[in-house]
Amino acid sequence: MSTTTAAVNCDVKSLELADLGKKRIEWANQSMNVLQIIRKEFIKNQPLKGIRISACLHVTAETANLMIALRDGGADVVLCASNPLSTQDDVAASLVRDYGISVFAIKGEDNESYYSHIMAALDHKPHVTMDDGADLVTVLHTKRQDAATDIIGGTEETTTGVIRLRAMAKEGVLQYPIIAVNDADTKHLFDNRYGTGQSTIDGIIRATNFLLAGSKFVVAGYGWCGRGLASRARGAGAEVIITEVDPTKALEAVMDGFRVMSMPEAAKIGDVFCTVTGNKNVLAKEHFEVMKNNAIISNSGHFNVEIDIPSLEKMSSSKRTTRTFVEEYTMKDGRKINLLGEGRLINLASAEGHPPSVMDMSFADQALACEYMVKNHKALEKKVYMVPVDLDKRVAKLKLESMGIKIDRLTPEQEEYLASWSEGT
Repeated sequence: MSTTTAAVNCDVKSLELADLGKKRIEWANQSMNVLQIIRKEFIKNQPLKGIRISACLHVTAETANLMIALRDGGADVVLCASNPLSTQDDVAASLVRDYGISVFAIKGEDNESYYSHIMAALDHKPHVTMDDGADLVTVLHTKRQDAATDIIGGTEETTTGVIRLRAMAKEGVLQYPIIAVNDADTKHLFDNRYGTGQSTIDGIIRATNFLLAGSKFVVAGYGWCGRGLASRARGAGAEVIITEVDPTKALEAVMDGFRVMSMPEAAKIGDVFCTVTGNKNVLAKEHFEVMKNNAIISNSGHFNVEIDIPSLEKMSSSKRTTRTFVEEYTMKDGRKINLLGEGRLINLASAEGHPPSVMDMSFADQALACEYMVKNHKALEKKVYMVPVDLDKRVAKLKLESMGIKIDRLTPEQEEYLASWSEGT
């Protein structure tokens, strides 16, 4: 049930979990050096003073440090979950008890609770929305337009959300400017590739204890998440198969040394499947019909619609939970197909999500994008914007410095040469 602790509204599993959550938040903070720098600047300059922020993100230790930085920059922050299985309950409890931040999130919440928590976040009447998947923005534009009266702008964390928001902007229904944090180089080149790659393998192994070496591992989608996942699966000794709809990405996968085939072909031979496309029904009835006995299917794209679970339900004669986050579906012909984490983000359902050192850059982008939106919203149209290049480069520079790495600088002569056209061979 919803509670109020020290005047902080919340709905979390139990505040008694806060001690462990606080340790996890502090542990993550040690590896988030760029966000630490930005937080110190925020404390000094208070760029978000008086700004109400409603954030719909994965409630993890890394997200907690972003919320703390925003709060310390003067913002009044409310946080809800962007996925029913991605909340770390101890972290949610600590944010409420130790940091005075309102949180509405419980791991394993049903659909009704999930959307009631989004409604609670919108009751905050935000000036800025911070989304991961665009559920918060979608509800704001449909069922809760009353909460949009004070909105000045927003940010979006992930590929799926950016796709939805660009569709809204194209149709002319987007009511305020939003910065696509996902499209920053310091986000998708690292978070999507290295974060998703490592955490997805971690989630699959934690859920199944399956040996990847010698297996056939099918990755659906060769975007940045797919690239990272394929790389890490190959590193674990798997024979990696890529399925794609984009010919350029498929060609790239071939030249990166992977087997590429259609999903109907891959479905017949794969041992482990993971979807990372941002689309729906990537694994569907025609694929389930030909899968091997004991095939493992999972998703690390944002929504569980990537796997056609309703068809899997209809095709099966029985279902049982064999391990935490593993549901075994027995087909009518006796074959078994194992669905991980209800088809939701397996890297957050059964593991801990991305490591803090990579989320450091993503959340530094979020913090700086939020500050930029507050300062510049009056000059922005109701469109989806890129993170300004200078902010993106600053995050990369700070990350290198935090790692003790120095790089070269162009000399004046080199700068002049690159800016001119007259000097030839």
